[in-house]
Amino acid sequence: MSQVHERALVRIGFAELVALLHRVFVLHGTSPQVAATLARNCAGAERDGAHSHGIFRIPGYVSTLASGWVNGKAEPVVTDVASGFVRVDAGNGFAQPALEAARPLLVEKARSAGIALLAIHNSHHFAALWPDVEPFAEEGLVALSVVNSMTCVVPHGADRPLFGTNPIAFAAPRADGAPIVFDLATSAIAHGDVQIAARKGERLPPGMGVDSLGQPTQDPKAILEGGALLPFGGHKGSALSMMVELLAAALTGGNFSFEFNWADHPGARTPWTGQLLIVIDPSKTAGQSFAERSQELVRQMHAAGLRRLPGDRRHRTRERSDAQGIEVDAEELARLRELAGE
Repeated sequence: MSQVHERALVRIGFAELVALLHRVFVLHGTSPQVAATLARNCAGAERDGAHSHGIFRIPGYVSTLASGWVNGKAEPVVTDVASGFVRVDAGNGFAQPALEAARPLLVEKARSAGIALLAIHNSHHFAALWPDVEPFAEEGLVALSVVNSMTCVVPHGADRPLFGTNPIAFAAPRADGAPIVFDLATSAIAHGDVQIAARKGERLPPGMGVDSLGQPTQDPKAILEGGALLPFGGHKGSALSMMVELLAAALTGGNFSFEFNWADHPGARTPWTGQLLIVIDPSKTAGQSFAERSQELVRQMHAAGLRRLPGDRRHRTRERSDAQGIEVDAEELARLRELAGE
């Protein structure tokens, strides 16, 4: 039986939450520029209801920074490799500042050549992946990104964990609404959702993971304490996870999920891997506007009986948060203020 406690909820504005998170990051070892990027990312996830990548992540960031595992003041080095290729060395820092540093050149190349690729290596990604691609779609571009993470998933047919949760995110513009965006882990469930379930004392649905003996379990703590996650869809999800390892690590020069060891950095939480982004300018295609074609697909999906598109719930939550404030747990907010030195 679940042991969910009654939460006292309060509301906070987006700008206020960003400012609070900025103070936390700076106080715990990042540069102001890195803090600004991470604060917007975490606050945006919380605003949109993606709680497993919002405030919930802050203790992990703080712990990682304190361990010395990640460089919170890293300055990314952007290299113009070829007509459609940009490479970034994140300097053992976070991936989002590296993306931000390379973004102008990436967009310029995509609009010039029709397609461009960004390879980020020597980087740590500890956030939701959709915020990395959605802004491109808001500019009329199509974007796809993959990132590998720490080893915690057993490949289909194997007997020990090897892959990360290895998410894939996609964003495309449409004519009469918010971009079409999805962000999915290639594991049966996101690692953050398992952590939240464990904290709440909830059980997971069948098929999510195994315990330390390799036996199926619905206990999130058993998965986290020596167990592992399973890929979604059996061999299909496992194949996609392998693809992400190749694109996000082998192609970028980053670490595979199994190649880094944080044993000498107690408290480290962030995976030290790589990330790949592909950006396409659909205006280079012939015929009807891509955004109109996207909208026609949405119309047909609704006509077929689909009531909710990927991202719809996030956008509704965002509108409500913008109008009424972001709803957060009062205890979590108090802990944030403590981390900010207040």
